Amino acid sequence: MARRSTSSSTGRPTGTAPSGPRNRTPQPVRLRRRTFGDVVKAFLAFVVLLVLVVGVPGALAVAVGWPLPRSAPSMDWLSQPIDVQTFLNALTVVVWLAWAQFTACVLVEVKAAVSGVGLPGRVPGAGPSQLLARQLVAALLLVGATAASFTPGLSQLGHSLEGNQKGTVATAQATPGILAQQQEQAKSTAAALAEQAGHAAAQAEQGGSTAAHGATKYYRIQPPEGRHHDSLWEIAQRHLGDGRRYKEIYELNKDRIQPDGSRLSEASLIRPGWIMEMPGDAHGGELVENPDAHVSPEVRQQIGDYAQTGDHAQHQHQQHQQHQEQGGGQHAGGDGATAQITVPSQRQSGDTGAPAAHETSAHSSSSSFGLSEALLGAPLLAAGLLAALGRRRRQALWQSALGAVGGRRGMEPPIPAGDAQDVQDALLVGADPEGVRQLDRSLRGLAAALTAESRSLPVVYAAWLSHGDLHLQLAQPAGKPPAPWQLGQDQTFWTLSRADAEHYEDTDAAAPYPGLVSLGTMDDSRLLLNLEAVPGIVSLSGREADRAAVFASVAAELATNGWSDRMTITLVGFGADLTPLAPNRLRHLDDVEALFETMEAETRQRRGALGAADHHSVLTGRTGPAQHTRWAPNLVLLATQPSAEDAVRLAELAADAARLGIGYLVGSERDDLPGAAWAMEITPDGRLLAPLLGLELQAQLLPAVQQRAVVELFVESDPERDPDGPTTTPPFLVDISEQGRPAVYARLVGPYEIIGLDTPDGDRSPLLHEALALLLLHREGVHPRVLSSALWPRGVTEDVRDALLERLRGWLGTDPDGSPRLRADAAGRLTLAKSVVSDLDVLRSLYYEATQGKGVESRAVRGRLLTDALVLVRGPLLADRAEGRYRWLTHEIIDAQLPLLVADIGLALSAFHLEKDRAEKAIEALGAALRTAPEDERLWNELLRATHATGDPDRLRALAADLIARSGARGLPPRTEALLDELLPTWRDGAAATG
Repeated sequence: MARRSTSSSTGRPTGTAPSGPRNRTPQPVRLRRRTFGDVVKAFLAFVVLLVLVVGVPGALAVAVGWPLPRSAPSMDWLSQPIDVQTFLNALTVVVWLAWAQFTACVLVEVKAAVSGVGLPGRVPGAGPSQLLARQLVAALLLVGATAASFTPGLSQLGHSLEGNQKGTVATAQATPGILAQQQEQAKSTAAALAEQAGHAAAQAEQGGSTAAHGATKYYRIQPPEGRHHDSLWEIAQRHLGDGRRYKEIYELNKDRIQPDGSRLSEASLIRPGWIMEMPGDAHGGELVENPDAHVSPEVRQQIGDYAQTGDHAQHQHQQHQQHQEQGGGQHAGGDGATAQITVPSQRQSGDTGAPAAHETSAHSSSSSFGLSEALLGAPLLAAGLLAALGRRRRQALWQSALGAVGGRRGMEPPIPAGDAQDVQDALLVGADPEGVRQLDRSLRGLAAALTAESRSLPVVYAAWLSHGDLHLQLAQPAGKPPAPWQLGQDQTFWTLSRADAEHYEDTDAAAPYPGLVSLGTMDDSRLLLNLEAVPGIVSLSGREADRAAVFASVAAELATNGWSDRMTITLVGFGADLTPLAPNRLRHLDDVEALFETMEAETRQRRGALGAADHHSVLTGRTGPAQHTRWAPNLVLLATQPSAEDAVRLAELAADAARLGIGYLVGSERDDLPGAAWAMEITPDGRLLAPLLGLELQAQLLPAVQQRAVVELFVESDPERDPDGPTTTPPFLVDISEQGRPAVYARLVGPYEIIGLDTPDGDRSPLLHEALALLLLHREGVHPRVLSSALWPRGVTEDVRDALLERLRGWLGTDPDGSPRLRADAAGRLTLAKSVVSDLDVLRSLYYEATQGKGVESRAVRGRLLTDALVLVRGPLLADRAEGRYRWLTHEIIDAQLPLLVADIGLALSAFHLEKDRAEKAIEALGAALRTAPEDERLWNELLRATHATGDPDRLRALAADLIARSGARGLPPRTEALLDELLPTWRDGAAATG
């Protein structure tokens, strides 16, 4: 969280200019005395209020008098002409109503300022009027003797108006005048409290120490000052000498009713105006004793009422002190009670839908059966990488098929080996695509609901995924969330249960929070920090290798996540090799100077764009009529330690970043990076610590070994990497002669059938069939954990998995030589014997032999092989699979490979027949291929050529009309149009007539 900027006390040489705001523990605010300017402001505010509240009605009464009719108007009154007096009377009524509204605003603001508790009430429809009244009242009361009691109400200037649900920092930065006034109010508050503490200190000197006489001390939570928000850690640091003693304050005040009616509950925020009872040895100038004659009567009454609720908390405090005396001190940040980022306290039973996190470190490639624990414990990252890898491989296939890259027809995706194979298996096991889909739909559904209610998106600091539920932690209360969302443990949490999230469908709403990124887990809850909402810089300290693992994880997830539309991730000091993951998202800069040049220009551009669109922040642009602009974020990841001068410059650049949708994550060798709003540390054992946020996470990491392997997977799938193209040899070739008849033959292309095995009895039969299909589609071998996660996406114990494998081994049986047909290779991966074959294996082998084997030299052999191959195609892959099963096929690219392979076979057979002018045979072959690959443009174009070869123009025109009807509003592809222009020049006339 943000911290006050104070002078360094570490012995900086005198006369040396400070390099920038220091990220140190705050010191007590210096006493600020009222100046002549304060008196002048107060006097002018008094005059303005007097004129508006008293002068306006007096002037109206004297100049205009009673503006309303003195008797009930008749119908004739409506037909009379409107004279000047009538117009003046109507205008006077409007002025009277405006005066009444403004007067009500003044009364509301004065009441809130005097009570010193919570936010002022909102006068309906009085946004600008209430803001003006608040500023005038604040200026008037700035010199008052009881300024301390006024501050909680005044500190929330501009935050109670509907539609102004921005964070404190964003509001202040957007309006410099308000920022200056808030700073003045905060200083006035500190001065008043310092005066009160001075009186208390004088009394203590006269009557002995406070602790000795048993007097209880209290602290009143301060309003935000700039980017600084008060926290229990800092209060303990200032008044107890050790920030780790914040738990003592928490235990003293836990669950006690605060003056605004809310409570300090586990993992909840503290708020301005709250009262904190302090341990007996607390010291410092901001404390208030009870009773104290120098405190305003209302505040004294609040403290007195609060003190009466402390018996239970005092008992807990005594137990805690005994525990401390016995050496049981706790590490800070364990429960998040004082943090801006807190763990949801209310959890519901249910499956999290994601694997549990495992401990790892940046240097360790710890594994489970050879798989990376770092990726097994990162379900959202793994799902994003797996989806992006699938898209890359499909793109390569289509480029190959369409001839975008020469010599690639029939290309088979490369089979990874070594570390790359282990990482691919870890992605398959660890990925939670359903969790990503649920998160994306939930966030977009929320944005759509808020748009329907004409409400802006609230500022969200973090999201928690806990036991299948989604919790959004807001920067401040934003009212009641739209259904089915509900309020969580307090007003700053919006919660959506897993059951409610499943009802969301896809929507075209813009992604509301694309800057969310996983940092790690805490108490079975996964934290996603919204980098673009942080009011300033997020710093990360620790060893360089450990920091690099965090940066790589953050960059990889941002580049491939499924809950963003588009964004820019700017990498500085690392990540040049990460670009293949998402070339359209990742941007690598060479040094900090290039970063400043780029981001200063973008910051100016974004400020101008927001101003031109009349938006306060990018969140406003993501809802309502302007959501088509998307307002994509730019997230900067700077891994290298900036110099002192660059750090100050970076802090200035990031001051307004949250409002503009720009986030900064900066690596640092120490935890005192200037301008850091939130400071985190990564430890060698893989823990992510943020004491001021109350966080201690098991960090999500992408160590160097796994990072290189992930990049290798993407590079190997790049269709433009090797100009000569990879081999088109299938991964498994079978003997297609009569002597090569298999012992077990599975038909996968079309309805699933198995020849050579008896159907197993019992409920395990579907599982055995599914396991066999998975193994047949991966002749290179399947890791046992990949098989397990495919069959049981929600997880299963090892004994259940091993029992199924034994059944599968027994069902498949052995070859005549006694060797089992289900085997394990040297790496432990499951493989099938060559005697177990699928029709997909035969299909690939027939096409290979026809185009690269025996069919190259013999035309007759080529025709027979292609014809036999096309006969094997009976429909889509596993056409009759049961609903809910074979979900692992979504990770495969076989659904893209099979139509392309069938289309290649159909094209080759058509060309074979057209060589001998057998157009009808060619049309028959193309029709058979189109039943499996109906979207392949190459088949339709070849069908046009074959139909033209028949010499029947009517038949060609009918086919052209059919193609036009199929294309719909999108129109024919350019290649098809060009071919029709060549074969049927009059086709456009027919299309126009049909249209």
